[in-house]
Amino acid sequence: MSRYWSSLVHRLTPYVPGEQPQLPNLVKLNTNENPYPPSPRVVAAIADQLANGGELLRLYPDPNAARLKEAIAARFAEFDIAPQQVFVGNGSDEVLAHVFMALLRHRLPVLFPDITYSFYPVYCMLHDVAYATVPLDENFAIRIDDYAAPNGGIIFPNPNAPTGCLLSVASIARLLASHRQSAVVVDEAYVDFGGESAIGLVNQHPNLLVVHTLSKARSLAGLRVGYAVGHRDLIEALERVKNSFNSYPLDRLAIAGAVAAMADQEHFETTRQAVIRSREALRGELLGLGFEVLPSLANFVFARHPQREGVQLAAALRQRGIIVRHFKLPRIDQHLRISIGSDAQCGLLIAALREILA
Repeated sequence: MSRYWSSLVHRLTPYVPGEQPQLPNLVKLNTNENPYPPSPRVVAAIADQLANGGELLRLYPDPNAARLKEAIAARFAEFDIAPQQVFVGNGSDEVLAHVFMALLRHRLPVLFPDITYSFYPVYCMLHDVAYATVPLDENFAIRIDDYAAPNGGIIFPNPNAPTGCLLSVASIARLLASHRQSAVVVDEAYVDFGGESAIGLVNQHPNLLVVHTLSKARSLAGLRVGYAVGHRDLIEALERVKNSFNSYPLDRLAIAGAVAAMADQEHFETTRQAVIRSREALRGELLGLGFEVLPSLANFVFARHPQREGVQLAAALRQRGIIVRHFKLPRIDQHLRISIGSDAQCGLLIAALREILA
């Protein structure tokens, strides 16, 4: 601690991301990264930006990232989304940070599940946002009727994290209709692995904002690109905050790579289907080993073994060069969140678990 810290810094408990150890032969299944590389078009687009000795890098990027907003709008053309309904940022985490300040900072508390993305309470502390958590049911599902209390906004991931459980679009529509007075933010970081996006509801519900990332299904965790889609009034609020904080959140390489990734629908479809197949195969293997596994529509599974402590299983896997995510939190401290790796990585995980459980 330092005498120069502000009172805010003293109060903060920062978000702790999944560790990124630099170990040889590591089977890394703890941060939900895509096991497949991005589209070759991404690499080509970035290389093009670096041509002529990197001449373009001396120039600022487009502060509006217009090409990327157009590419995202084109991706959702079936829902009649205009580029002016798209906001982009340095990963969905930055987009969410702006959301809390621009749309969720009100007198009444923002509501989110008690088991959810652990960055939400951090944003609340950072931006002085009052909040209240709403318990998931006994099956770790979100119950719409539990969000009936007056609120300053509602936010949740769909599928939820770290459970992987999905809320139907019909349920989201019902929630939106019941809370017209406040913003409803649906964080769809994992929706491409089996869920239906709520973006189709945006033009019917001016209080809906849907947040996406290119880190998961587009394999661009290292490039840091996220976006939100919503009514133009919501997007204007985000732009006002962004332009009061950092007018250039996306660099030239990120914009070029993201545009290329959004355009290559064939690569996106091939890799996401491969992850889905691997997820279902892994779930079957874990069930066969006696694990209880929640039904997941994300690129991870959430599992517990009724005869083994979660922390001990995570430690035993780590000793064998395999890392998964363990949360020391109420209700889920016996569970492991396991990212879907390649089939080879999943095979090594199952072999290690067989050895541990023997």
